[in-house]
Parts: sequence; structure tokens; C-alpha cells
Amino acid sequence: MSPTIGPMETMLALAVVKTLVLIVGGVITYFAFKAYRRTRQRALGYLAAGFGLVTLGLVLAGLLYEILNVPLEMGILLESLLVLAGFVVIAYSLYVQ
Repeated sequence: MSPTIGPMETMLALAVVKTLVLIVGGVITYFAFKAYRRTRQRALGYLAAGFGLVTLGLVLAGLLYEILNVPLEMGILLESLLVLAGFVVIAYSLYVQ
């Protein structure tokens, strides 16, 4: 067995990690949205939206690259913009009364 990890192993590991991010991020988003629907507090709605954006952003680059043949750099840029927007919305949700 080689002491270094090859490209196939790295791609498989990346796919597994991104899938887990999608699942865990989806669960967090679901619970935040459920809390918003129960309480109707605006801050929880923003929190759910922020987590949704971050989750979407974290899986977007690979999906765009693999499925739509978008250049990897463009996918990473879009991913980063969505994560940034999600963090801004989460920060706003913590600020809103």
C-alpha cells in the first residue's frame, strides 16, 4: 500500500465529507426552521436561512463542477459567496431582536 493518498481516494473522501456536510447542515437548517415555525421569531427565520445558505454553499462547488461542467474556480467562487452570504445572515439573526 502506498504511503501517499492518490487522487481517487481524495475524491472519494471529499465526496463523503461533502455528503455528510449536506446531511448535518440540512438537519441544522430543518431544526432552525422548525423552531421558527413554532415561535414565529424573525431571528430564527434568519438563522434557518443563513444555515441553509452555508450548507448549500459548502456543497455547490463540487456539484457545479461534476454535473454542469462549470470550471472549478467558478464553482469555488460561487460556493464562497454563498457561505459568506450565509454567515452574514446568521450574524444578522444574532443581532435582530
